[in-house]
Amino acid sequence: MAMSASEYPELWAFLAARHRGEILSGTVAAIERFGVFVALDDGPVHPVFHGVGFITIPELSWRHVETVSDVVRVGQRVSCEFLQFDTWNGEARLSLRATEPDPFQAFADGVTVGQTLRGRVTKLIEFGVFVEVADGVQGLVHRDEPAREVAEAGAEMTVVVTDVDRQRRRLLLSQRRAAPDAR
Repeated sequence: MAMSASEYPELWAFLAARHRGEILSGTVAAIERFGVFVALDDGPVHPVFHGVGFITIPELSWRHVETVSDVVRVGQRVSCEFLQFDTWNGEARLSLRATEPDPFQAFADGVTVGQTLRGRVTKLIEFGVFVEVADGVQGLVHRDEPAREVAEAGAEMTVVVTDVDRQRRRLLLSQRRAAPDAR
């Protein structure tokens, strides 16, 4: 739904005055399968949606979100970082996760390539398995690795850190390089 400034000048003036990084507060107005609408405290009423603010699922949390209601609920007060003015929908794109420390960066500060870790298999995919090695931090063991331990969801696994990519928030692990007695 395209909106024009002439149709809703108060809404457009409010959104155009926002700056990336600004913290906006409001109340969760609606939860949809594609994200969360937020009624902003200082914002006008949106003519179509439940709120002027919108948080996509990936911007809710640094951790993987299975169910939105695990992170927020309707009526909850939130403070979010303003990302951008969505001119197509006439809404403020927001990030709840940007207001919290990134667990991956904290993990990366204390880990080194070659370090042995113990973790829990969280997901099996076509090209490998994801292993959670710290709260909110998962790494990938590529499927080309010969399995020393049976990989099934929930299983414990010993792995070695082979790469830490801070910018892409990616952790690569090896089961092959884990010493047999490190279990």
